Amino acid sequence: MSNLHSNFNQKIDYVFKVVLIGDSAVGKSQLLARFSRNEFSLDSKATIGVEFQTRTLLIDHKTIKAQIWDTAGQERYRAVTSAYYRGAVGAMLVYDVTKRQTFDHVTRWLEELRAHADKNIVIMLVGNKTDLSTLRTVTTEDAKEFAQRENLFFMETSALEAINVEPAFLTVLTEIYRIISKKALIANDEMESGGSSSLLKGTKIVVPGQEPQPVGGYKCCSSS
Repeated sequence: MSNLHSNFNQKIDYVFKVVLIGDSAVGKSQLLARFSRNEFSLDSKATIGVEFQTRTLLIDHKTIKAQIWDTAGQERYRAVTSAYYRGAVGAMLVYDVTKRQTFDHVTRWLEELRAHADKNIVIMLVGNKTDLSTLRTVTTEDAKEFAQRENLFFMETSALEAINVEPAFLTVLTEIYRIISKKALIANDEMESGGSSSLLKGTKIVVPGQEPQPVGGYKCCSSS
């Protein structure tokens, strides 16, 4: 069990909302269970509506709370779309390496994501179920090529065998942290309340005290 999985008593520095998207039965809930609780269930039932799990971990000595949202891939639940994406700073776009159709649908999921999510969202394409290698219908090369073309991170995983699940999530969370710490886009009052509504929207610029350079003449004050 990873030592990142412990509970921290110190305050949470950042809350990052990451959404799981992709067709149903590609293993989104299993990836979530593996990352958040290190579990895998062979008799997993289809997700109904929306649920999320959290996991707290350290990145660059900061305490990050990852809030991972999971939704049903079925069309009849898509009414939740805009609320689901609101405030998300990362997305895992999952397909099943043994079902070509789930990979073909990735383009549509990406369009939906880009229509509803923040334009700076960190996206990783995830090819799940690599343990079923003899049934593979999507080559690593095809997926890698698509990811490069669309400027996405890419990793193949097996939730069943716990292969690359941790690295996939940590890559996304670390990249989110890198972007946010570079741009210093979180207002202090939002951070302390654990809100994540405008994590990557450039509407509020807070310049940390140790870097007092002016930002376009805008005098910073946090509204509490």
